[in-house]
Amino acid sequence: MNKHIKYMVPAILLSATGTMNAQNRVPVPVKDTIGRVSDLGEVVISSTRNNSRIEDLPMKVEVLGKEDMIEESGIKPGNVASILGDLSVIHIQNTSAVSGNNAIRMQGLDGKYTQLLRDGVPVYEGLSGNFGVLSIPPLDLKQIEIIKGSVSTLYGGGAIAGIINFIAKTPGDKPELTVLVNRSTLKETNVNAYYAEKYRKTGLTLFAGVTTQNATDVNKDGFSDVPRLRQYLLHPRFFWYLSPQTTLVAGYTGTVEKREGGDMQVLDHAPTDLHRYTEINNSERHSIDLQFTRKQLGGGSLSVKGVGSFYHLQNNVETFALLGNQASTYGEVSYHKTSGRHNWVAGINNTGEIYHRAKGDSTLLGNYQYNTTGLFVQDGFRITNQLMAEAGLRTDYHNKFGWYVLPRLAFVYKPVEDLSIRLSGGTGYKSPAVFTAQTQTLGYRYLLPLSAGIRSEKSQGINFDGNYHTSIGQVDMTLNQAFYYTHIKDPILPVLQTGGQGMYLLQNMPYAVNSLGTDTYLRFALDHLELYLGYNHTVSRYNNTARTNIAFAPQDKFASTLAYDIEGKWRFGIENSWIGHQYDDNNLATPNYWFWAAMISRQFGEHVTLVLNGENLFDARQGKNAPLFTGTVTHPEFAALWGPVDGRIMNMSLKVNF
Repeated sequence: MNKHIKYMVPAILLSATGTMNAQNRVPVPVKDTIGRVSDLGEVVISSTRNNSRIEDLPMKVEVLGKEDMIEESGIKPGNVASILGDLSVIHIQNTSAVSGNNAIRMQGLDGKYTQLLRDGVPVYEGLSGNFGVLSIPPLDLKQIEIIKGSVSTLYGGGAIAGIINFIAKTPGDKPELTVLVNRSTLKETNVNAYYAEKYRKTGLTLFAGVTTQNATDVNKDGFSDVPRLRQYLLHPRFFWYLSPQTTLVAGYTGTVEKREGGDMQVLDHAPTDLHRYTEINNSERHSIDLQFTRKQLGGGSLSVKGVGSFYHLQNNVETFALLGNQASTYGEVSYHKTSGRHNWVAGINNTGEIYHRAKGDSTLLGNYQYNTTGLFVQDGFRITNQLMAEAGLRTDYHNKFGWYVLPRLAFVYKPVEDLSIRLSGGTGYKSPAVFTAQTQTLGYRYLLPLSAGIRSEKSQGINFDGNYHTSIGQVDMTLNQAFYYTHIKDPILPVLQTGGQGMYLLQNMPYAVNSLGTDTYLRFALDHLELYLGYNHTVSRYNNTARTNIAFAPQDKFASTLAYDIEGKWRFGIENSWIGHQYDDNNLATPNYWFWAAMISRQFGEHVTLVLNGENLFDARQGKNAPLFTGTVTHPEFAALWGPVDGRIMNMSLKVNF
């Protein structure tokens, strides 16, 4: 559950833009991570709103593509947490050993600064963005697009550390039916099915999945390290091809999830006056989306998107209950056109969020209604065949926190065919929010409502990377070096109130947050063999007198991967990663640790694939270093998590393509 680097590194390969001839725009075929020949120039990116090929982009975009989703669906069928944690500047932090929830950190920053999208739409805002957001089965996805650094010009507040966009599959020319069954040593069972077919004027995709998991006490302290889980997901999408230029897509996404953790004696249905602690997270997520696309309209493309969603959460900790309902809406109209050396995109969008407490809610948090309207424009200008610049500007109005103006500027320069250099900078903001990874870890029962004078956090960020791709004899080599810096003014943190009986108030701090980092990787490929070496160093701190480190953001991560593929039959991989120089919420260093994983995959013909996967092979666990709870079994206080708690995991999956 806490893999950090997979045995393949396709996302990094797809960001290697030096594989195109800048003079004549001819794609240069290269071998991908498992020996197949790929045309990287044909990877189309939707997160930039202009549907450009990855090699044309001034901003660095990393893509986990279709083949990666196929592989991951057999390794971790239930969610995308593992594959995202493989990327060097993304860290998946467990927020609760009892409930199994987690948060995403990019570039050493808190999870609230990363914006999550589903098909380009921000549907994980507010309360709905704090529980179960990574429970997206890879079998339902076409690709995942990751943009690091500030891209708030395109998507508004929250995209300070970057965005992660989950792109669903679309019907292909041939019908597709896949059924997958998986079982792990942690008593997790996944049963997923995906169907897609394209007819003459219509199309359909349908995903249905069930995940069950029984509670497990790995370190034998009497409390669950893995929760009891029951999750049911349904995602149908309908496609109408009104003409060769016009498409209408309608979809529904429904997720029902029940999580329960705590005292194992209670979970075994034998509570007593002493053994009675439990934590329950039950949620329902329902959304309906519409997308209309019209190409060749005035020489450009018109896109209209609309989403309405409802989210309900029941969060019980002992006798305390958060019972919240959130209704969210999103609407957008954008227009994209290429004219001469210019690549334009402009649009308007509106985001609405209504939260209200249900009957029986025990929190002190109040109801609220937010609405944000934004106008954006972006122009990519090809100065020469080797140099391209992209400028963007966004203006947002928030009904409670006012106006924001967000400029962004990016360049890509290709002095020679094998080398590309990128530089981008932009501004961002994050409006005050009650529901974040910080407050979730703290506990909503200890949280006071937002104060009247609280201000939005504002940021400036810059990203640089150079990518060199070449061949040395028969060895294909890629070298990538990146640097990044982010400055956040008026950060919002929970502050313990004097005489407040352990209650916290979210307040702006008089100091800033700074994150400075570098990311390096080398990849070598020879026939069916591949070696990957990567190192990330990030220092993220509060600029206070003590220069406090941001908690649970590793400053160092080293990873290596060795993979071998016999096409159409076997696939082998072994990997390791070292996580170092991480600090807890008391600014104390936590132990460094190694993480090892391996897998074997056997394909039988074109229809059947069997995968045996092992993670955390040497059983690195936080519970080996210190107790995971203090106090009594009746009223435990759980330690904040800096490492794995679920130990060694083995799983086997069987996938059948009909």
